[in-house]
Amino acid sequence: MKSFKFKQFEIQQSKNVFRVGTDGVLLGSLANVDNNLSKVLEVGTGTGLISLMLAQRNSLADFLGIDINEEAVNLTKSNFENSPFHLRLKNILQDFKAFQSEEKFDLIVSNPPYFEESDSEKDKLARQTVELNFLQLISKSSELLSENGILSVIIPSEAGNDFVRIAHQNQLFLIRQVNIKGIENSKVKRLILEFSLTEKGVEESEFIIEKSPRQYSDQYLELTKEFHVFKEVRN
Repeated sequence: MKSFKFKQFEIQQSKNVFRVGTDGVLLGSLANVDNNLSKVLEVGTGTGLISLMLAQRNSLADFLGIDINEEAVNLTKSNFENSPFHLRLKNILQDFKAFQSEEKFDLIVSNPPYFEESDSEKDKLARQTVELNFLQLISKSSELLSENGILSVIIPSEAGNDFVRIAHQNQLFLIRQVNIKGIENSKVKRLILEFSLTEKGVEESEFIIEKSPRQYSDQYLELTKEFHVFKEVRN
């Protein structure tokens, strides 16, 4: 499968691992990764895209990626090692439900499973709730977050209420919500939700990917300009 080239790194892809997609790019671009972070955990790395984007945005933090799919782990390892941030990036083969760490994390980030049914092995591992459901992701994250840590996820909009409810039951409180629309004047398609162990006010915003079919919005172009290599359009 063809690799995906960004400005500062390249993503090798595989037909058996979820390829680079808009959800990952959005979370990598929008997750809160301020300079106070020192330890970041990505749950379900896939190709390693999100950690690589966050490492580009934060030059100080160390990153640990985990995935249950051995092929994904090998792919991420290669992408990490070939990046300019490789000294701060590590990944392991690990079931998050059994993950143990003496260290706490300032940010836990995930593009979690959400398809209930699928026939493909790739989907079965990366997207079915069989391997990791919302409750398992949330409850484990609440144990691993530092005092001021943040859990940051991107999920389908229809799953938002359930995710927020489960998080609240596990003492994680919504502090930020980005409502993502595929195109202007359409329904909200995805949510980026961020949670903290401390209850605060909720910062809410809207993000539009395309201003018209196959035409990125100015908002998206501005957000991803340090990552994407956009072809110049000539009149």
